[in-house]
Amino acid sequence: MVNMPYIFYEILDIFHKASFFALSLQAVLVILVIWLILHKNKNNEKTKNLTAQEKADLIANWNPEPLVGDTPLDHPSLSPRLVTSRVGKRITVDGWDCLNLGTHNYLGLLEDDGIQEDAIRSLKKYGVGSCGPRGFYGTTDVHLELEEKLAQFMDMEEAVVYSDEAANFAIQKGLDASRCTVIYFRHNDMKDLEEKLIEHTRQAAKNPKKAAKTRKFLIAEGIYMNTGEMCPLADLVALRKRYQLRFFLDESITFGTMGATGRGLTEHLGIDRAEIDLISATLEWAVGTIGGFCVGSSFIVDHQRLSGLGYCFSASCPPLLTRAAVSALEKFDKEPELFAEIQECSRKLQRLHLYVREEKATKAEDALLTEIVDKCITKGLCLVKAQYLQHIEKKCPRPSIRITVNRLLTDEDMAFTFRTLESISKEVLLQ
Repeated sequence: MVNMPYIFYEILDIFHKASFFALSLQAVLVILVIWLILHKNKNNEKTKNLTAQEKADLIANWNPEPLVGDTPLDHPSLSPRLVTSRVGKRITVDGWDCLNLGTHNYLGLLEDDGIQEDAIRSLKKYGVGSCGPRGFYGTTDVHLELEEKLAQFMDMEEAVVYSDEAANFAIQKGLDASRCTVIYFRHNDMKDLEEKLIEHTRQAAKNPKKAAKTRKFLIAEGIYMNTGEMCPLADLVALRKRYQLRFFLDESITFGTMGATGRGLTEHLGIDRAEIDLISATLEWAVGTIGGFCVGSSFIVDHQRLSGLGYCFSASCPPLLTRAAVSALEKFDKEPELFAEIQECSRKLQRLHLYVREEKATKAEDALLTEIVDKCITKGLCLVKAQYLQHIEKKCPRPSIRITVNRLLTDEDMAFTFRTLESISKEVLLQ
């Protein structure tokens, strides 16, 4: 049996102990719930009172928004390039055999026979894919071997391998998803960055309790994908120390290409990697496989394993491609001359992006560069016009042609590239 007087006294006791603010908040919530119920009933009554003709008219006049907006007829997705050959130093695009300066095969490892044989042996042992995330039977011994070799190669405590890659737009979307307060500083402008850090410190001093719990991150790319320019890493490290920041560095372009042994911008500039909390890079470019990795302290890598969405929910990298990455790292150690060769080729070509000299409207520049790329392909030179999501990406650069270098290019290949670009550019721009 329920003792009603006892329950009544318990309720009175709760009201007596509750604060005025809590009681007021509860009263407001009760009123809001009652209002919502009554309001919903009124709307239902209005709907019930509609005649059959009125309902038919409402349905006939309803015009839902399209799931996808109208696509412009000149959208690049409507006319994709068709590749009908293996991607390497040469590539067949839309039926044209071309010298390939459009993909990120920096070290030419896509054509390495030893790596291909290793991948085929792995394919026969493990099959095509893992069919599961790393935490759910997607981890094979070759994944652990790759993580161990990456950590040793980068001289860091641990590494974690993902099946997706880290890149410039991925950084932007990661910042959006973090729901943090994001402050962009002017490109490679250390004075602007420090001014923003000083202002942030000034604002934080107004609420020291909140500031003590706030974590600050500095994020940069070794070489920026959108500009081809190198970041001032030494200055960033100095600011990181001065303002107590956690520093994340994306070395997707510099990993396997810079430094005497390919360890990236930190090696190239002689900066201790311990000064950087986390280094990330793709395995798709210099290594010639797929996926990406992060290296850092054991504490940071363990956090990635527990909460990284790519690690927890994406199927792990296929074992044969993981084996190819292991073989590539072994080749890095055995043949350090690879890095001298790619660096020499880069010095000869000098720039990663080409722009129209006289700045025009974005659409006009884009059309001119598209025409140059199209005509170059018919002359046997494969280039890529840099693509950006204009309405989504932050501070999109001007339209440009992006040139990627690989160590297999000869002086004759470079001379052919210069001649072709010069003649096609004159033909397009002076017509």
